[in-house]
Amino acid sequence: MADTRADHLAWCKQRALEYVERGDLNNAFKSMMSDLRKHPETGDHVAITLGASLMLNGHLDTAQQMKEFIEGFA
Repeated sequence: MADTRADHLAWCKQRALEYVERGDLNNAFKSMMSDLRKHPETGDHVAITLGASLMLNGHLDTAQQMKEFIEGFA
């Protein structure tokens, strides 16, 4: 795992986007949320809650939507 917040975030995105590329959107989301929680500076990222809401309301149903969501993390 990476040490800096930026490195960790890039690692999270890379792993999640691999799932998106395989068409596995559910695990892309789970991977991103799980991996964010593994670093003290991203463990309470606001997008964890936002993502859950988007997912439940059908706003992350396509590969493009999920990719944009993951790539949008800062």
